[in-house]
Amino acid sequence: MKHKLSIFQSIQFKIPILFILMLIMALQLISANFIRQLENQTIENFESQLDLRYEFFKSNIESIVLSDQTQVKKEEAIYQVLQDSNTTDNVSITVIDRQGYILGTNDQTKQGSVGTKSTDLRVQQASLINSNVATYQYVDETHHNRQMRLIGPVGLGENRVPEAVIVIDGDVESQYDQVQSIALIFLNASLVAIAITMVVAILISRGITKPIADMYEQTEKISEGNYSGSVKIYGEDELGQLGEAINLLSVKIRDAQESSESERQRLDSVLRHMSDGVMATDRRGRIVIVNDAALDLLNCTEEDVLGESILEVLSFPKTHSFRILLANQEQKIITMNDSVIKCDFSVIQRDSGFISGLICVLSDITEQEKIEEERRSFVSNVSHELRTPLTSIRSYTEALRDGAWQDKDVAPEFLSVIQTETNRMIRMISDLLNLSRMDQEKMALEKEFVNMNDLFNHILNRFDQIIKDEAYRTRNYTIIRDFTQTDLWVEVDQDKITQVIDNILNNAIKYSPDGGQITCRLMETHDSILISISDQGMGVPRRAIPKLFDRFYRVDKARSRAMGGTGLGLAISKEVVELHGGKIWVVSAENEGSTFFVSLPYVPFEESGEFE
Repeated sequence: MKHKLSIFQSIQFKIPILFILMLIMALQLISANFIRQLENQTIENFESQLDLRYEFFKSNIESIVLSDQTQVKKEEAIYQVLQDSNTTDNVSITVIDRQGYILGTNDQTKQGSVGTKSTDLRVQQASLINSNVATYQYVDETHHNRQMRLIGPVGLGENRVPEAVIVIDGDVESQYDQVQSIALIFLNASLVAIAITMVVAILISRGITKPIADMYEQTEKISEGNYSGSVKIYGEDELGQLGEAINLLSVKIRDAQESSESERQRLDSVLRHMSDGVMATDRRGRIVIVNDAALDLLNCTEEDVLGESILEVLSFPKTHSFRILLANQEQKIITMNDSVIKCDFSVIQRDSGFISGLICVLSDITEQEKIEEERRSFVSNVSHELRTPLTSIRSYTEALRDGAWQDKDVAPEFLSVIQTETNRMIRMISDLLNLSRMDQEKMALEKEFVNMNDLFNHILNRFDQIIKDEAYRTRNYTIIRDFTQTDLWVEVDQDKITQVIDNILNNAIKYSPDGGQITCRLMETHDSILISISDQGMGVPRRAIPKLFDRFYRVDKARSRAMGGTGLGLAISKEVVELHGGKIWVVSAENEGSTFFVSLPYVPFEESGEFE
């Protein structure tokens, strides 16, 4: 976002101010030195002029002072010399003898002082002892102007005492006025120079700040993702080169951004269509990328996880730190929302070795774990089911080998047990082979149109004979039929459907109480036939109903083995019914009996002449 600068923060203000300050400092140094030098030189020149006058008058007056003329003659002669060289430059010349009397002056207003004694103590003192030229400045008490006085000896005697002195007073104030006028001219010129410098500095600063402002605007556009503009090049200087560099940078950033955006879209597409969940973190463990598959596995939204710690999202224990996760990168198995999820970790590491984050791949292995658990359970059950009859066979065989075969009462019973257990193992292995074929989809159905009324009656007739055998005669079982009067012709594999009904009826007989009734029904719906077999047995607990058709599952394992079951009958029945495109289920309550239902697809068949 562009920040508006105040006028005092702008380079356009700072550059002119810098130029002006530098110029003022330079002018101050130059003017101070120049005016001082000018003033000194002017005063020195003025003093030199006084020296020339002194030398001139000294040569003319010295002969008069040293002559033997009377005082009056000397005064007249000196007056004549002074009058002949009188000037209009405000220079006053006075001649004073060694006693301090005024011998002459060129100032017409002071002619009355000639012949009188000078009242100026410095002049009196100089006339007595001064043998050298003395110069000093003083302020005129009348006009308050600065004056320069030169006192020079005339006619030095043997003891170096002058016969007279020449006093020259010059108005030096005019010299200072000239210096001041020159200083004023210099000041005016300095002000003009400052004004010109200000204009030039503003133009220069604008020439510098305008390209900089253009560059700033372009960089602002670049930072906002707009690469369409370009910096205007005003010249081939350093700013022009910088502008060209920014234009080139804009093009390169645009190309890099397009490439990066393309890669990002490709990566987003890959992540979005991955079946596995993917999460990426920064170097502090906060989630910065997550795909839809990961959100589905975690049952959360993108807002719930972005910016959060991966340890908290995956519900890791508090003792587990992100540093440990980076160091070990161990595979983790977690359980979330009744799903088992495998977490594979890998670090995001640059070429320099700097670790900038972590990638976590989430895989739903719930089904795999279930299959693995079923496999382990299956192997355990098969091992157990085979070990039990084999143990019995080995025990009875060892007893026979040890001599029981000679006992005519015991030996037949032992052999009968061995035969029973052998048959049991054969049935189990046969059932396992059938299930294996079904799992591998190698079991083919030999379908034919079968009259289900006749087939069901035939099976029940056989069971009517079974319950009259010695083993069931005392239990007084009753099989009740409730069939539709319509002949139902269904295309099924007769042997396998017979096996299904046999399994259900065997279970009904095994678990029915003495005197129990087994009710068998056959009915028709609009698109299926429904077979139901009800008993009055112990029933199935509600918790066990979903697992009743699983392989080797038994509600009461001890009682089931005692009754000779393998735990595979209902599982095989389910597979056979589903191969026919039907369904099998059970309705049961504890101590109230169970009803097994078998539904098979049915298309009403109208008999033609070949069946008459």
